[in-house]
Amino acid sequence: MGLNTDSANPPTRLGVFGGAFDPPHHAHVALARAAIAQFDLDALHVIPTGQAWHKARALSAPEHRLAMTRLAFDGMQAVRVDARELQRAGPTFTIDTLKALQVENPGCQLYLFIGTDQFAAFKQWHKWDEILEIAIICIAGRSKFALTQSQFDVYAPHNHRFFILQLPLMPVSATQIRQMFAASKAAALEAGHLVPEAVARYISQHQLYGAG
Repeated sequence: MGLNTDSANPPTRLGVFGGAFDPPHHAHVALARAAIAQFDLDALHVIPTGQAWHKARALSAPEHRLAMTRLAFDGMQAVRVDARELQRAGPTFTIDTLKALQVENPGCQLYLFIGTDQFAAFKQWHKWDEILEIAIICIAGRSKFALTQSQFDVYAPHNHRFFILQLPLMPVSATQIRQMFAASKAAALEAGHLVPEAVARYISQHQLYGAG
């Protein structure tokens, strides 16, 4: 069942959750569920990254990442898998996506969901100060990164724009999963338990990450 997009009732609380999703895994799905519940979101746009200016490695083909993302979040009524960044020419910048969503959904409140690792590098983001003006930043914990008060202090007087997403720490990463799929059949079988079942089948079918 899809999201009701009746223009007479636009979402008023709109979440944005971007990432490479190469591949999407259980921690991504858990974050989406927690975001929708804790911030009472009308909709959550899950947005696979296009040309990521900040990633040194080459990402998997856009069509594979989009297909896996759709499989991972299938059945979550409030989620909209949004392909706009994959369709955008040139580098992908979050501020452009947020401004576009703001225009499409006048009067909405935008919530941007990021990990603590992304928060640590937030001042390196393109037009980060403009992002703070139009979106509330919601930070989800990652097992390797701890939040400190000093991290928030550097954003005064804007630190009221940051909130914490309460989420159990899940020590799993897409990097780890890719390495496991490439390592051996036994490791690939174990990695299959770290992603939604449909995603594991897709990776195997298309032999992504060296999976056989």
